[in-house]
Amino acid sequence: MLTIIKGDDSARRAQLETMRARAATANQTIETAVREIMEAVKAEGLPAVERYSLKFDHQSPYEISPEQMDAAYARCPKDLIAALEQAAANIRDYNQRLLPQSEVWRSPDGGKVGRLVRGLTRVGLYVPGGTAAYPSSVLMNAVPAKVAGVEELIMVTPPTAHLSDAVLAAAKIAGVDRCLAVGGAQAVAALTYGAGFIPKVDKLVGPGNAYVAAAKRMAYGQLDIDMVAGPSEVLVVADDSADSVYVAADLLSQAEHDKLASAVLLTPSEALAQAVDREIARQSAKLSRREIIEASIRDFGCAFVCADLAECVALANEIAPEHLELCVQDAQALLPGIRNAGAVFVGDWSPEPLGDYMAGPDHVLPTSGTARFFSPLSVTSFLKTMSVIEYGREELEKVHKQVITLAMSEGLTAHANSIQVRFEGE
Repeated sequence: MLTIIKGDDSARRAQLETMRARAATANQTIETAVREIMEAVKAEGLPAVERYSLKFDHQSPYEISPEQMDAAYARCPKDLIAALEQAAANIRDYNQRLLPQSEVWRSPDGGKVGRLVRGLTRVGLYVPGGTAAYPSSVLMNAVPAKVAGVEELIMVTPPTAHLSDAVLAAAKIAGVDRCLAVGGAQAVAALTYGAGFIPKVDKLVGPGNAYVAAAKRMAYGQLDIDMVAGPSEVLVVADDSADSVYVAADLLSQAEHDKLASAVLLTPSEALAQAVDREIARQSAKLSRREIIEASIRDFGCAFVCADLAECVALANEIAPEHLELCVQDAQALLPGIRNAGAVFVGDWSPEPLGDYMAGPDHVLPTSGTARFFSPLSVTSFLKTMSVIEYGREELEKVHKQVITLAMSEGLTAHANSIQVRFEGE
């Protein structure tokens, strides 16, 4: 049953705190275990990776051959391959349009300045195994990396008894260069430090369990990471024009992810909130993940009845949700006021699952309020830039005295000397 809160600021604050607390960092037991694995792999390399793989996955790590990937692709139903191909094409097109270019221009002093844009050399992609094996996540992480020009994209996935055909097919479609059967914190450690046939990478992306998330936090600084994602969340802003069937269905689509997932409705209409609550009960009864859905809605699902749509938008910006749907009569009119969200879905016919699978923008999004300062994964996540400075004698001469003045003001006489010797001698 959806918790409906109307006009009670203290109840609203308490519910928001409950939602934020669900994304607490890993507990000390996990942190200690992961630190041990990271340090062992750093010191021992591949033997430590093999030891932990045998302990947790009952299988030594190995490389998945191109032939295995081809066979997995061939085993997938044709309609699944067609859907993966179309999704990959949409993701590729979207990211190609975002791709920045290297450029150089003249500064006000007449010198040449600019930036060089380069793809990262080597990137690791973590893909969970078991029931959390999602081919869509492979596409969402891998395709932008290849558009960016990443030279080598290495996918790692736990060496389960039966590797997912759909995941391997998605890797083939996306252009993954190597697939390695290794998982858990030991895979993160191997990609951080290098271990035998598992190379060190420049960046690691992709979701994982609490152990993988803790390992990524510890690895950050040795390499870059996408983000440490919290539980999934959706926030729907809806008015009287919204269809309660659609709104309920969209809230349920996120609630089924995890018992910690959050589904929130903001509306000026108490009648709509009540109708959505009834629809949630009706629809969830026939869904396969009903137990997860009911726990999520019970603990972290709610509807805030606001004074008007302006208050809904203000509260949405405060929450800064991963997914934000605008199911109102004039959704475009609300869009300029939205400042904080991972992805915004505009209108009744742009449900969140469209973004999860097909539209093109990435479904790797900031969670737990971090959309206030983080952006979705995209081609730019796999790029780095380098500044370019090129002055001739004439251009440097125009500013050399100012450079000397600034350097001397900071007590850096060698800096000043580097300029001075070119025009005034030693």
